[in-house]
Amino acid sequence: MKKRRPWRKVLYEDQDYPDNHVDKSFLEEMKKNLHTRTYKLRDVIWESGVVSQQISSVCIFASLFVYMEQDNLSPSTLLMISSALTLSGYLLYDLMDHGEAREKSGRTRMDDVKSMLLVLGCVLFFSPVLKNLTDTISTDTIYAMTAVMLGMNLLFHDYGTSAAIVSNSASLNSATFASVCLASRLPTAWHAFVTVIFAMQLFALLPALRQQIKAKLGLLHVLFTCCMVGVSAFLLYPLSLLMASLFVMIILDVTLLCPLWLVKLQDLKNNIHGPWDEAVITE
Repeated sequence: MKKRRPWRKVLYEDQDYPDNHVDKSFLEEMKKNLHTRTYKLRDVIWESGVVSQQISSVCIFASLFVYMEQDNLSPSTLLMISSALTLSGYLLYDLMDHGEAREKSGRTRMDDVKSMLLVLGCVLFFSPVLKNLTDTISTDTIYAMTAVMLGMNLLFHDYGTSAAIVSNSASLNSATFASVCLASRLPTAWHAFVTVIFAMQLFALLPALRQQIKAKLGLLHVLFTCCMVGVSAFLLYPLSLLMASLFVMIILDVTLLCPLWLVKLQDLKNNIHGPWDEAVITE
């Protein structure tokens, strides 16, 4: 019998073998978990602080709305406190940034002041309209729409990943829409003005400061996360023990249970790579 030549892994030569033939070396080229990234529990817990901060922001916003609706919080008091904190955060951001973002954008502090005055003027001018914008819509529908919009804010928020679902504009627009919905259920136009401004401070300005703190001051990032979680629980507790307990459970799940679960699942990864993968041209 004629002895066949050894099979070679080439396409340009007609060999005396079936098209689907492979030799013994086929499985020898198999590699497992070639590009798998391993995670440390400490790093995952540290990164989860961003999620806890955003959840806390939503809870703080909703809680303070309830306090104003029940007339337990004056809108002027909220505006003074939030403005003082915003100014402190602005100075802290500028101190940590060393003017790098200002050089890239070409903006000056005077430009920031002009933008602030423009936003304040526009919101104040349209506050009477916002107050009566949803008079024909039932309160239950407004609350349902607010819950959906705040959920979208959490869903689309930038937590530091490059996923396709991330959209800063969608996240901010959802929070703004939610603030307009809630502002229409408050008694005066001044309440509506403070609610929308507070939402902008909380959902538009605070995330930028949080990212800067996380990048430059790791310890302050942890302290800031604990502070926001503590403030949220403190505000929720007088309103509803159930909601406060649920919030604490969610934070514990996000901070401890989910990172631990993710790290444990790393041992179960079994991605295989080999000659059956699609060919990639490399230079």
